Amino acid sequence: MAMTRMFGVTAILGVAAALTVAAAPAQAANSYVALGDSYSSGTGTRTYINDGTSCQRSVYAYPSLVASSKGLPLNFRACSGAKVADVTNTQLSALTSATTHVTISVGGNDAGFADVITECAQPGWMSDCNGAINTAQGIINNTLPGRLSTLYSSIRSRAPYAKVVVVGYPRIFMGEDCNAFTWFSPDEESRLNQTADLLNSKISAAASARGFTFSNPTSRFIGHAVCDSPEWINGLSNPVSESYHPNVAGHRDGYAPLVAPALTGTALTVNAATLRKAERAGAGQAAKQRQYAAADRTISPEVFRAPDLTTPRAKAAAAKAGVDLSSRASIDAADRQWSARQAKAQAELATR
Repeated sequence: MAMTRMFGVTAILGVAAALTVAAAPAQAANSYVALGDSYSSGTGTRTYINDGTSCQRSVYAYPSLVASSKGLPLNFRACSGAKVADVTNTQLSALTSATTHVTISVGGNDAGFADVITECAQPGWMSDCNGAINTAQGIINNTLPGRLSTLYSSIRSRAPYAKVVVVGYPRIFMGEDCNAFTWFSPDEESRLNQTADLLNSKISAAASARGFTFSNPTSRFIGHAVCDSPEWINGLSNPVSESYHPNVAGHRDGYAPLVAPALTGTALTVNAATLRKAERAGAGQAAKQRQYAAADRTISPEVFRAPDLTTPRAKAAAAKAGVDLSSRASIDAADRQWSARQAKAQAELATR
């Protein structure tokens, strides 16, 4: 009888051990899927893999650098212009029970990031920057949390064993506009930075509710915004699609050292060897992403548009404001006057 009971206990323990192994097969092998938008794909680094899409995936983006440094096989699905719906429709299929690591940045395009920056870059006498910001903040407060909650639930369902790190957005501005052909006022820059903070707070809350880790880049990028030295975020650039996105230094020294410890538990300082390894992986990554090219081409890049004072709209606004478009002094003086007026109106609205 004792032998029978011993055999029964042994058999039960054996079955339990087998079930434990079967429950988490993914832990035996590492697999990293990078999801999200242009802040993950590497827009702003000026060098992109040839994958047949407009996703602007770069070997210098933080997913590539982290994967190369930590030896993680990467499926680089992040794509410029992606909104929450695009991630759901075109990127989540890359996740499986064998996925062990996931990063994602998304939400900025849902809030109309590029359109808001485009509006605010224009002279005050022809723009409604505060209106654009108010609309974006309304979306961030009222619409985005539900979208993120649904998306994060889908990520966990598809990748049940993965470590998931949700990555936020830096403040873009430092209080001054050093670019000759944009007209961001200090008050507008302050509100735009506040909007980035608001976006991060909503993303962080949704990530925490799902049990994901949130990596906030705000403090790391302080001193490296547009017009800072060194600048980790591009200002107005040529080509214009590079504008207002982290550059190579932003990914190398900003994002990669921030994300790596949260994702892998170990620190990362990107060195020359890491860069060479990431560069060598580019061709293979391009080949891997071509299988998704048809789906990726359904995503429309969200592109900042530089101010154009030659349009009929600009000419009409200038005439109404008494601006001489042939005089930069006249353009700038009216911009300061209108921006001050709009800042005052916004402050009064905020106190009601």
